[in-house]
Amino acid sequence: MKESSQVAPRDAAPDPGAPSKSLFFRVFPSVMLPMFLGVVDQTIVATALPAISADLGEVERISWIVVSYLIAVTVAAPVYGRLGDVYGRRRMMFVALAVVVVASVLCAAAPTLVSLSLARVLQGLGGGGLMALAQSLIGETVPPRERARFQGYLAAVFVTSNAFGPVAGGYLTEAFGWRSIFLINIPLGIFAALMVRRLPARPRGGDPFRFDFSGLGWFVLFIVPALLALERIQAAGSPFTPAVAALGGVALVSLGLLLRRETRAPHPLLPLNLLRRPDIWRPDALAACHGAALVSLITFVPIYLRVVRGTSASETGLLLLPIAIGIGSGSLVTGRLVSRTGLTSIFPSVALLPVVALLVVLALVPMPLWGVAATLAVAAFLMGSVMGVVQVTVQIAAGSEMIGAATGSVAFARSVGAAFGTALVSMLLFASVAAFDAGAAEHFAALVEHGPTALAHLAPAARDTAMAAMRHGFGLVFLLIAGYAAAGCVLAWSIPMRRL
Repeated sequence: MKESSQVAPRDAAPDPGAPSKSLFFRVFPSVMLPMFLGVVDQTIVATALPAISADLGEVERISWIVVSYLIAVTVAAPVYGRLGDVYGRRRMMFVALAVVVVASVLCAAAPTLVSLSLARVLQGLGGGGLMALAQSLIGETVPPRERARFQGYLAAVFVTSNAFGPVAGGYLTEAFGWRSIFLINIPLGIFAALMVRRLPARPRGGDPFRFDFSGLGWFVLFIVPALLALERIQAAGSPFTPAVAALGGVALVSLGLLLRRETRAPHPLLPLNLLRRPDIWRPDALAACHGAALVSLITFVPIYLRVVRGTSASETGLLLLPIAIGIGSGSLVTGRLVSRTGLTSIFPSVALLPVVALLVVLALVPMPLWGVAATLAVAAFLMGSVMGVVQVTVQIAAGSEMIGAATGSVAFARSVGAAFGTALVSMLLFASVAAFDAGAAEHFAALVEHGPTALAHLAPAARDTAMAAMRHGFGLVFLLIAGYAAAGCVLAWSIPMRRL
């Protein structure tokens, strides 16, 4: 099946009714479970980290379990996208599922934190493939006009999986021990493989292909130091440390050599000819801004609620539900609108404007907790207009032969945007709190754990100053996230393709 960016709406959309429903039941269940597996493995370990550190020790290295998976997912997305274009996405999905199952067994059997981190790298190499290939299979099997609806469904799965992961991880850890959070992937992976078998096999033809191993090497040498540098920035609250400088230098040199290699490779890992096109790089940049804004909200709103508003852990979880529900329902609604009208980037172009306004209001205007929840729900709903549109735009612009590469570029942009965005927010938060009141920065960890009651031992004046520093810091955080949304809005308006 070949698509063109000039597909006419009347040719692209299937007849409504039974054919569309048949397409849904034939395709969506087969890609939903692999996507769920890839995403949930990012967050399911969050609530198990204390139990893991208590069992394996080395608590100072516990973040490796999270960072190692993030690094591997970021590396894997463009690799699987490119291999799927050449060898078939259904076939590569089986490979990614096998990697996840094997890695999950190794994670469950890990005797040390180092071995667990290495197994998590392998698990991320499979999980990144599941996420990228699920998006690509939608592009391969669904007509262009219907893709936005299916991408909306996948976006809802993505958000639901992120929200479900910590809950499931906490329950499994408490009931069966932390190793069970990895063993559960074995039956799920086998069932997912059976579902993928329902998809039609599409063998790839064309010229002989040689994988760009040199490009992959330079890509890894760029991504790993860059993400480790960001992790060190978040831990130290400053980019001006020797470790960050050394890692940043390695990343920049590797990036230069990677770009040099990709301009000369006959079959490049990163298709720069695609990434130079405005209808590809602008949606990718929009995905990066969206990832920075959404992941920063998901990461720092719980801390804000705990530190500034004094909510309990259960209350914080309830107040986060509007974000998950909003982004999922917004994705579903946008997908249906694109499918019905054929319009694409006009939806994020319009929707992100009020998102910017809502985040500015959240930063500057005091409001009750229900007002915070309502503001976040509306902002999340409007932010749901982005990812489905981005995926459909790049897939149609790239054409059927390069769907995987284009989809991988979106996943990569979103991951890098989220990593850089949250690192910058973290740095701004700690720097602004320390600049406002050095004492408040010293009490930050206690505030995250116990809320404002952690300052009960301070004199009233010192306590009021510390809380004012926190409110000031989080106000700047919301303004920075509003800046990410504003940049995304500008990019959405600049995307050339407006209609399918």
